[in-house]
Amino acid sequence: MTDTSNKKQGKIRIKSEQKILIAAQDEFITHGYKGATVQSIADQAGLPKANVLYYFKNKENIYHAVLEQTLDMWDEGIGDIIYEDGPKVAIEKFVAAKVNMSFKAPKASKIYAMEIIQGAQHLKEFARTYLRKWVREKSKVFQQWINEGRMTEVDPVNLIFLIWSTTQHYADFETQILTIMNRADYEEEDIEHVTQFLTGFILKGLGIE
Repeated sequence: MTDTSNKKQGKIRIKSEQKILIAAQDEFITHGYKGATVQSIADQAGLPKANVLYYFKNKENIYHAVLEQTLDMWDEGIGDIIYEDGPKVAIEKFVAAKVNMSFKAPKASKIYAMEIIQGAQHLKEFARTYLRKWVREKSKVFQQWINEGRMTEVDPVNLIFLIWSTTQHYADFETQILTIMNRADYEEEDIEHVTQFLTGFILKGLGIE
């Protein structure tokens, strides 16, 4: 097989796998892991079931691939908290990163939330290792700022939980929010508005000008 043929086959595979994962996101959000089927994912993707199984072998592999994509987005959207930035800049960046993910990748947030609600069977190792370590490290940074009198004394871990919950709310409860607001979808300016609101509210609560 020529290099051109290999490249063409590679592109077809990437395109097909992406179609399957997009369809799988919708199926897992709608029906959960137990309720979704390979056939329903194939129908949603517009591909024969045999093609889906050729790329992923079984439903569990599809779900793991979806979760892997989700964790990549989570890692990008989790934001970073660097001591040298100081509390104001760090929180502004942290909130902005999480809000941006919630508005631009709501399906990833919903799948992550559903997996956690259902007991995190497929994410227990991630929660025990990476996530737990991240929270501990960033809590120490917040505590250092507290000790220096640069922000109000609060529980750093619960502060992180607060930021996660308020920002992810706009993805996980998207339907409820849009229904209350009598809107069909979010608009681009909503990202800036929510980011400014949450950032200002949190900074004020922490005594940061």
